[in-house]
Amino acid sequence: MTAPRTTAVATVDDVTMRFRGHTALDAVTTAVEQDSITGLLGRNGAGKTTMMQLLTGHRVPTSGRIEVFGAQPYENDDVLRRTCFIKEGQRYPDHFRVQDALGAAAMVFPEWDDDLAASLLRDFDLPVKRPVKKLSRGMTSAVGIIIGLASRAPFTLFDEPYLGLDAVARQLFYDRLLADYAEHPRTIMLSTHLIEEIAPLLERVLLIDRGRVLLDADTESLRGSAVTVTGPVGAVQAFARQHDPLHTETLAGSSRAVVRIGGAADRRAAAEQGLTVEPTSLQQLVVAMSLQTPATRAPIHPVDLEEVSS
Repeated sequence: MTAPRTTAVATVDDVTMRFRGHTALDAVTTAVEQDSITGLLGRNGAGKTTMMQLLTGHRVPTSGRIEVFGAQPYENDDVLRRTCFIKEGQRYPDHFRVQDALGAAAMVFPEWDDDLAASLLRDFDLPVKRPVKKLSRGMTSAVGIIIGLASRAPFTLFDEPYLGLDAVARQLFYDRLLADYAEHPRTIMLSTHLIEEIAPLLERVLLIDRGRVLLDADTESLRGSAVTVTGPVGAVQAFARQHDPLHTETLAGSSRAVVRIGGAADRRAAAEQGLTVEPTSLQQLVVAMSLQTPATRAPIHPVDLEEVSS
């Protein structure tokens, strides 16, 4: 079990969430650090949205305890006014125009920044007087992004915020998020499938699969925690057996494996054995861990990576 960090805005302690016999989260313990950008990653149905719903007081866990800003979030106005949750497929009242949605948000969030909202409206070229229900999917996503950023809420959560946005608009979101975060640090959590795109933004990664935590670590530590080795099948298998193989592919006498390692010495050993050694990207690591069978999985927590990075 991972000990909650002392600088945490939110702590999740042995939380289980069940729906009619289905376990969406299973004994999850983690923490969301203050003034950080955390990526909440995992496949469809992994439990990401459920985690966000619990953190934002939309649900109460079946068991365990959740605290945000030192208190339980459910029906807690003091916590909720400091929390902004932009949901996938965010819905607005049918009569709301874009300007109505932003005006309502300005009344809800004490830290709301009108100038930032106006600047983002120009960036995304949104028609302020058009009803939200008549916007394209991408434009509706842009409304949510503007509210999430302009709220300047101390704890801001985006659940798949980019749906319908093209690559240019997504990059605009990332750039504006980073720029405003640098000037006004706050705690941000992003749930997304576009791992490679958001990897440069992330300071921490929380990977959930089948309701359990597989990965909970800072990205700096993760960079050296695994490598991808390629070479003859026998050599790759021998190296993998000496370490911790996460995923292996074999084709025409050659193998490629993602292997958890202990440091630079292991990389040198792989090269000395004639293997090609490449860094493992965050996306490769996430995919490799998610493809493991439940019986072979071993979660990565911060304590596991201290030895790797030292």
